[in-house]
Amino acid sequence: MPKDLTLADYYKTLGLSKGASSDEIKKSYRKLALQYHPDRNKGDKASEDKFKEISEAYAVLSDDEKRKQYDSFGDSRFHQQYSQEDIFRNTDFGSVFQDFDMGGGSGLDGIFSRIFGGAAAGGGSPFGGPGGGRAGGGRGGRQVKGQDVEFPLQIGFAEAFSGGERAVNFRLSDGTERSLKVRIPKGAKDGGRLRVAGMGAPSPYGGQAGDLFVILQVAPHPFFTRDGDDLITHVPLKISEALLGTAREVETMDGIKRVKIPAGVKPGTKVRLRGLGFPHTGKESRGDCHVIVDLEIPTHLTPSQKTAIAALQEVDL
Repeated sequence: MPKDLTLADYYKTLGLSKGASSDEIKKSYRKLALQYHPDRNKGDKASEDKFKEISEAYAVLSDDEKRKQYDSFGDSRFHQQYSQEDIFRNTDFGSVFQDFDMGGGSGLDGIFSRIFGGAAAGGGSPFGGPGGGRAGGGRGGRQVKGQDVEFPLQIGFAEAFSGGERAVNFRLSDGTERSLKVRIPKGAKDGGRLRVAGMGAPSPYGGQAGDLFVILQVAPHPFFTRDGDDLITHVPLKISEALLGTAREVETMDGIKRVKIPAGVKPGTKVRLRGLGFPHTGKESRGDCHVIVDLEIPTHLTPSQKTAIAALQEVDL
């Protein structure tokens, strides 16, 4: 993969703004691809690297779903979800170059295969995508992979925490029904993608089937919120408890824990419970649980409470 890019650098790479239209993206890529194409810059490593960068940028920004994910997640999280194979899969480079003589159509396949290896378009040439191949398997007789399928799966907050196995039942566009079980990893995140190879749509040309991507939708918790792998909860204190200090029982994902609140604590103070957050995906370690102190101010005072508050004023408290 080319050098790490930051959010919106795909746009910068193609010389575009974030709101660029599909036509603008294609036009800019055609211009730059012709400028930096390896056949026109023999032996120029810098041009080849630039060609890789602009081709990767085009593969993402020319696809509505990939572009949406890139804009939403940012570069770092996007590349955690998408491999280079995912980025180039089904990208239509053929229509970009079809009007230009660049050494012959078959030469284009060879160039992409050489500089990207097997990652482009899922193991073959990027020209196997829509518009780049012929009926019967694409350019040069290559088989075209079937379309990937996305399936949203809602899971509970506790299920995302502990992981588990879920049954998935879905229907393909041709009416075929499929059922399988997927493993939910511990610490699963909202928007996480689980890839099941070969369970997508069949290839119309006899190639391998596309993949299934299960998109996780984690239900909210009644009182926990999640910040990365950290958990945040709140504990309300009376004025006297905040002034004098106290110990309170707090619910965590590991059960009830007793938390010491120091005297003179200020509202908004966080008490950190190490290692009681969400599991780090694929690791044994966990995030933390942060208990935020809230001050409980009564809206109505009893006569005795008013007397006690007046007494505090008397002693400048």
